[in-house]
Amino acid sequence: MKEPHQTRMKEPPRGAIDVAPKAIATIAGRAALAIPGVVGIAGRTLRFGGAELLPPERFDHGIIVRFIEDCITIQMYLIIEHGQRITDVAHQAMVAAKAEVEQMLGLPVVRVNITVQGLRVSDPTS
Repeated sequence: MKEPHQTRMKEPPRGAIDVAPKAIATIAGRAALAIPGVVGIAGRTLRFGGAELLPPERFDHGIIVRFIEDCITIQMYLIIEHGQRITDVAHQAMVAAKAEVEQMLGLPVVRVNITVQGLRVSDPTS
């Protein structure tokens, strides 16, 4: 009698998985933008005396990701809505970015530093 056909499971390939700093910056930036009071990610330098609001594809220009052994540090440059308590909004952005990066990558984020590059003042008549 013929034996039933068995499918042997392949072992997963051995190798490395690298995640680019730009991808990590996108994760952290999107997490920060979900916080009420965060208007956007700003460039690291001021342009013409003001903060430049960056589109999502350029978050890596306003978020610096560094690796120290198997840990991550993040420096974010944010624009906050005028009238918000800046320290509270920045702290919430720190916590959100740290949690999201750790959850998605499984690596510890040891530090998230926030620099508030500017405030957006909304027009009260609009």
